[in-house]
Amino acid sequence: MRVIENVVTLSNAPIPQDADNVYFIQVDQTKCEECGECENHCATGAIQPKDGNDGPRTVADPATCVNCGQCLVNCPYGAIYEGVSFVDEIFNALKDPDTVVVSMPAPAVRYGLGEPFGYPIGTYVGGKMFAALRKLGFDYIWDNQMTADVTIMEEGTELLHRLTGKIKKPLPQFTSCCPGWIKFMETFYPELSENVSTCKSPIGMLGPLSKTYGAEVTKARPEKIYTVSIMPCVAKKYEGLRTEMSDSGFRDIDATITTRELAYMIKKAGIDFKSLPDEEPDFDLGDSTGAATIFGNSGGVMEAALRYAYEVVSGKKLNDPDIKAVRSHKGVKAATINVPKFGDLEVCVVSGLANAIPILEEVKQGKSKYHFIEVMTCPGGCVNGGGQPLFPDVREASLLRSIIARINRRFNMRKMG
Repeated sequence: MRVIENVVTLSNAPIPQDADNVYFIQVDQTKCEECGECENHCATGAIQPKDGNDGPRTVADPATCVNCGQCLVNCPYGAIYEGVSFVDEIFNALKDPDTVVVSMPAPAVRYGLGEPFGYPIGTYVGGKMFAALRKLGFDYIWDNQMTADVTIMEEGTELLHRLTGKIKKPLPQFTSCCPGWIKFMETFYPELSENVSTCKSPIGMLGPLSKTYGAEVTKARPEKIYTVSIMPCVAKKYEGLRTEMSDSGFRDIDATITTRELAYMIKKAGIDFKSLPDEEPDFDLGDSTGAATIFGNSGGVMEAALRYAYEVVSGKKLNDPDIKAVRSHKGVKAATINVPKFGDLEVCVVSGLANAIPILEEVKQGKSKYHFIEVMTCPGGCVNGGGQPLFPDVREASLLRSIIARINRRFNMRKMG
């Protein structure tokens, strides 16, 4: 294993059939200070002391880990790392003249990528990101915002069909974009699978489109197209390796990297990121309305789908497209949206899996009043995903909490003694 700037650079991706048994997140036992901060950010209990009640932490079983990486970004000692890398494999593909390499960046990446290059947190650097991808040698830049637009239409239409009985599936409908949430539901609440939208995630759509429609418009042979998903999320690596992701007749997503790994690749290639001119993605699968830009924030998927559903049902254009009632930074936020010709639509936005459990229990018991529920694994949404740059202030806050916890433990041990 080779780790540089918190990035594992030696490619070691498993075959899809083995993905369920792979540790996408793991703890370096030599760096763990046993502070327990990682456990505070794990909703499933996947990370725990290796030897009983104390000792260095470890991910005990990959089956219980949803691969969100919140333990990684909050570890104050840098002891937690990603266990799967495609970085060297991608560099090799970029050098191969017979391989058509396609980049597929998510909306949140362009708001996180600037920080490793000295930009303030949250700065939009989409134009420079597209330019850097071309400098790295990607043949095509097809934007995940395009298929996020498709998600809006499909998920909004499905919700309307559930509400009107055209689709005989239960309410509430859950969003399906977040892979950490989907693995959590499949593992701990499989009985609610029929409530989840049948929509693939945006990257789950763009992968097969690249090797079907994309191959057609570029005159490239699908087997020569190598798709690279660029995500703010470690769990997207697991999603890309799911055995179901082969609707194109090939692997829909060949490789997945995080925002951190893209920053590493740009630096490794010697690209002066700040001096790059702003560029645009390639048109065929890169053009988008801009409606999906908000997907990276908690409540963004909900808001975009509601805009679409509102206009379809009411036949009216929204005077103000901002549905601020569903915007949320963390926790649980409920709202009632009045839709002409329908009535009140009860919706709920959940950020963080621990916050989702009471909502899921209500649905499971048939007591939920909601029609539509968005769940995001990471607090605040994808912009705070486990694959984003490691924020110093988050690490400092985690370090302070861990120090206080250790002092309290020692004080309590002395009192007991």
